[in-house]
Amino acid sequence: MPRAARRFYPISDMASVATSIRIAGRQGAARGLHTVAGPCLAVAPQSGFAGPTRNVKAGIFLPHSRCFCTDPITSVSSPAEVPVMSLPPKRVYRPMDETVQTYLNPAHFFRLLRSHGTTFYTGVPDSLLKDFCAYITDTVKSQDHIIAVNEGTALAHAAGHHMATGNIPLVYLQNSGLGNFVNPLLSMCSSQVYSIPCLLLIGWRGEPGKKDEPQHLLQGQLTPGLLDEMGVPYEILPDYAEGCFQVLEKAFKHMEDTQSPFALLVKKDTFEKHTLQKYVEVFSGNDMLHREEVLEHIIGVFPKEPLVTTTGFTSREMFELRESLGQSHAHDFLTVGSMGHCSSIALGIATAKHKVGQQVLCVDGDGAAMMHMGAFVTAGQSGLTNFKHILINNALHDSVGGQPTGADKIDFPGIARACGYKTAVCVSKADEIDDALQDLRDGDGPYFLEIRALPGARADLGRPTTSARENKEAFMNMLINGHSKALA
Repeated sequence: MPRAARRFYPISDMASVATSIRIAGRQGAARGLHTVAGPCLAVAPQSGFAGPTRNVKAGIFLPHSRCFCTDPITSVSSPAEVPVMSLPPKRVYRPMDETVQTYLNPAHFFRLLRSHGTTFYTGVPDSLLKDFCAYITDTVKSQDHIIAVNEGTALAHAAGHHMATGNIPLVYLQNSGLGNFVNPLLSMCSSQVYSIPCLLLIGWRGEPGKKDEPQHLLQGQLTPGLLDEMGVPYEILPDYAEGCFQVLEKAFKHMEDTQSPFALLVKKDTFEKHTLQKYVEVFSGNDMLHREEVLEHIIGVFPKEPLVTTTGFTSREMFELRESLGQSHAHDFLTVGSMGHCSSIALGIATAKHKVGQQVLCVDGDGAAMMHMGAFVTAGQSGLTNFKHILINNALHDSVGGQPTGADKIDFPGIARACGYKTAVCVSKADEIDDALQDLRDGDGPYFLEIRALPGARADLGRPTTSARENKEAFMNMLINGHSKALA
């Protein structure tokens, strides 16, 4: 029977001819939505041949699924009956795009997860995952998405959800958070204990062969081996749709068969950009300062006291402030890693300097303080009169994408007093800060001061130009020998 010429679309062009995505599910169940215009070949891997299909709705070509089209065409029952297709008058060749950078659409990834029954998300935001984290923050209802205070509690949230629903949850984290993760992973989720399946989405900072900050390099080198040692199988998440589909099929099959976790390592620039739409400046007002301005007030009142600054933008801003003012960096310990441990480091220094009456300051952040809030108890019960704890609260994970921490609803001074701090105060207005800092300097510790601040950092904010080891040695020299010429 003569037939009209048919149009075929190469796989690389599917995104341009599709307006939405439909992915064939297991046992033929539809999982997403994509529409492809015009007739195309339907691929049936189980039958071993390709042929046209009649009256089947549109779909996307993916391994282990079928390629569907909107136009009705006659079915062919065997390879021998496949007609010879006439070529169009003008041949169009696909672009040579193999070396073009591809990105995984966060919405597509989200729909693939949902097709497997994953509807619950929890974790600690990471810069490599910020586009996907922003998408789920914008898309998922608050009861199905918990931004956790640390990675271990995120895994506990996920375990609880699985036991209540039978569904497989997703936990997201930076690989530096694996340390917080190990105990619940091995003592709860392991197949040798409770057998709780969770999909782990891990931002791979310090990936070998990629430039990164010093605190990430060793962690990145060891990450695959750590997962191997803990018996957690993993794959690198591809940055294109078909590869992502295949990896998720493998991951969910493993989790369903073994009832244990599976990890996806996410490289830099895997996800397509998604700007957080729900970004809200929790604190606002012309009478408030940004964090960097607050830091300038702090070193104005405490010019030569030892300062321990928290992870992220805070330490970077402190370094650049010292540079701009021509001051020594030796008074500052920049906690570039070890998120949540800044106050404990400062407390350890304060114990050593208590007898000589040297004041020691911790400059904390809201997300970091919440990550290990148990440290408040230790500090409050220490009775150290020289321990001064400043928390700059902008209620956001500012350094990794601006996701909310919920810290605007927390009474930090109330918690500090309950934990044993002698004095605990909160200020937010610019004209209150200097007086509050002077009271902090004059008062006995443990003393807690929360300073609420506007979110955001300078667009041209740089990074320390000295190494982490140089910073430590200069800081130690200042503490032990009483002078700071090493990094003057």
